[in-house]
Amino acid sequence: MLEVSIKLKSLVRCAVMLSLCFSAAGAARGQVVTDRLVATVNDEAITYSDLLWQLALQPATPLVRPRSEDLNQVLERVIDQRLIGQEAQKLPSIRPTDAETDAALAAFINNFATPAEFYARVQSVGLEPEGLRDIVRARVAIEKFLDFRFRAFTVVTPSEIADYYRDVFTPRFRLAQPGSVLPTLGERSAEIEKDLRERKIVADIDAFLQDARGAADVVRLGSL
Repeated sequence: MLEVSIKLKSLVRCAVMLSLCFSAAGAARGQVVTDRLVATVNDEAITYSDLLWQLALQPATPLVRPRSEDLNQVLERVIDQRLIGQEAQKLPSIRPTDAETDAALAAFINNFATPAEFYARVQSVGLEPEGLRDIVRARVAIEKFLDFRFRAFTVVTPSEIADYYRDVFTPRFRLAQPGSVLPTLGERSAEIEKDLRERKIVADIDAFLQDARGAADVVRLGSL
């Protein structure tokens, strides 16, 4: 009973938070999409607008009648972002600067054909300039946390590079390019090290998120 009571209190708090959210403007026919709560992460609300705003940053993803699979995929991504973001808030030293936020925003814009296309897309879902900067700032904070927590401490040893060259790179190269001269370990060492390092980082982040999800209070509300 205590657990049920806690859950109900959590939903009540989130409902109050939801009342502060504004409606998102639909991309078609100027319709207004009524916002609604779709999930909570440790009592932090995720609304339908949050999902639309994330989709707006993805070129070529439909915003008019968004597909259920797109909404569910972005919901899982936002849940991960909130979990990492909550951890990042514990480290004030990695708070993004204005310059870092500006650079990240420019990178998002560069994913589109023109800045006008980008801004038309985000405006179509009611994402105002300050809200856009908040999202970009949060993304930067997440990246800085991941750099601090994982990338800075990930090490690839020479023996791991040699093993990968012998057991993975060489067989793949000979299969893909039979008769070609095999590059030496020295020629491909930096490339292999980078690949192995990224694989380790991804595995460590996945393990972190799995543990974080297990310890968090994540509630999904309804279908998308």
